[in-house]
Amino acid sequence: MILAVDTSLGTAVALIDPDGTPRAEAGTADPLGHAEVIGDLLAGVLRDGGSDGITHVVSGMGPGPFTGLRIGIAAARAFALGRGLPVLPVPSHTAAALTALPTQSGPFAIVTDARRREVAVTVFDGLDDDGLPVVVADTVLVRAADADTHLDGIPRVDTTVLSAVDLARAGARALAAGRTLADAEPLYLRHPDVTLPGAPKKVGS
Repeated sequence: MILAVDTSLGTAVALIDPDGTPRAEAGTADPLGHAEVIGDLLAGVLRDGGSDGITHVVSGMGPGPFTGLRIGIAAARAFALGRGLPVLPVPSHTAAALTALPTQSGPFAIVTDARRREVAVTVFDGLDDDGLPVVVADTVLVRAADADTHLDGIPRVDTTVLSAVDLARAGARALAAGRTLADAEPLYLRHPDVTLPGAPKKVGS
């Protein structure tokens, strides 16, 4: 079985069989409060779906806000470390594209709120031979007001809720194909607001 965790939008957790059949899923669309709910969501999914046969953990790597995104990644890594399991990093927009593909024909864009009046945009077109969405334009951050101009007629799919089941399916398909979809660094697109303090001022004699 494969466990998937994502906090790029709301908080989403799912457990699937290797063939992609869902065993349990839980989530909340609230883009805040990830730390408060992720433990209960994980516990519920593991209770409902079973945990003895988990072989891999899929972690949604964003794009997403710094604070929220790292909570899901930390939870996925902590669970995997405790069980001695490998972590499969998957871009969160890949899962959203997998969800949207049945209703799309030709290129389309996954668009998610990046806050501060900006959106994250990734353009996809169909599935490849491994059953994974094909990226034709990498993820970029654009002003929300400029998104349609940026896309220049490409249909957009505004996504507010991510399917952890499809995140797990993307990870399972990548695993079966021997592919790595993302590296270990999250896709924040924007640096965190917190900065390191400068050196203390010297006190004159």
